[in-house]
Amino acid sequence: MKDPAASQLLTLYLAVAARRRRDERGDVPGWVMVTVMTVGLAIVIFTFAEEPLKALLSRAFASVE
Repeated sequence: MKDPAASQLLTLYLAVAARRRRDERGDVPGWVMVTVMTVGLAIVIFTFAEEPLKALLSRAFASVE
């Protein structure tokens, strides 16, 4: 690059972006927690709403046929 300011700006951007990618790469416990909580929430909702959900899906499939 001919413009030293643009070159420095690009270098700074690449350094910040590379650091951010490295920081997010090791966040496995966070993703595990989100997954486990989502499954738990789905189980709780399905426990209380199983019959209404089955009736809703049955009516929806019957209306398609």
